[in-house]
Formats: sequence, structure tokens, C-alpha cells
Amino acid sequence: MRADARRNRDRILEAARDAMAERGMDAPMELIARRAGVGVGTLYRRFPDRGALLAALAEQYVHELMDALDRAVAAEPDAWAAIRAFVFHSVEKSRGAIAAALAGTSAPQARQALVQRLDELVRQAQADGAMRPDASTGDLMVLLKVFACHPGVVPERFLPLVLDGLDRRS
Repeated sequence: MRADARRNRDRILEAARDAMAERGMDAPMELIARRAGVGVGTLYRRFPDRGALLAALAEQYVHELMDALDRAVAAEPDAWAAIRAFVFHSVEKSRGAIAAALAGTSAPQARQALVQRLDELVRQAQADGAMRPDASTGDLMVLLKVFACHPGVVPERFLPLVLDGLDRRS
């Protein structure tokens, strides 16, 4: 892909992410194009319909989560600390709206890689004696869905309490 085409694509995705976080999944494509600084025709050449745009956003979002998980692993002293850091990063308010918008959109290969990497960390945290042995990666995915995809349903102050409940040392 040419450099200018890549820049346009990236600007469109960023504008779509912001517009959908503000206005929901039905944010006007014209608004997205205007915010990206491109014409509507350019937007539709890159993404022929809203579904294609949402799929690209979902894939980008999952890759960003994978990068955040990798950064947490590199920065934290152990698997459990990395899991906690990743969960807190993933549920920050700025990501909540886009997570909710993309919850039903598929990015199966990227999502599978993220879940697999998180599962490795869960097993390591359990082997280290830091995470409850009866907790699972699925439990963490539900936790992420509740706090990231449905912000405000459960008070944010409950997140540390729930994570403390998964900590075997607590």
C-alpha cells in the first residue's frame, strides 16, 4: 500500500474510532470522512461499507490490546502483575466506548491470539501461586467485557475488588 493511502486509512480509522465513541455505531460516514480530512469517496474506496470499516476497527482494537498486553508483560515483575496492569489499561474510560461499539464485531484470528496469550499468563500466574486456581481466562474475558464494554453498569471502584478476589495471596 502506498504511503499516502496508508496515511488516509489510518486517519479514517482514527476518525471513525473517535466519532463512534462519541456518537455510537451509527456515526455518519460523512462525519468520519470530514474528521479524517478525506473525501467520502476516499472513505468508501478504503471501506466499501460500514461493516468493512467496523471489521477494520475491531482488528485494530484487538491488536492494540495485544500490544498493551505485551507492554504489561515487559514492564511488570510477574504474570499476575501483568494481568492486573493489562485489565486496568483495557477498561480505561477512553477505551470503553469503542470496546462497546466493537463488542459484536469479529476479528477472530486476532482475538484468538490475544486470548491465547492471556491464557498463558493466567496459567503462569496460577503456577506462581498468585492467581486462584479455580479462575480461568474466560473469567477474565467476562471481567473485561463487563468493565470495558459496559462502562458505568458496575461502578469502576469494583474492579480492584474483583481482581483482589482473583488474587490467591489476598
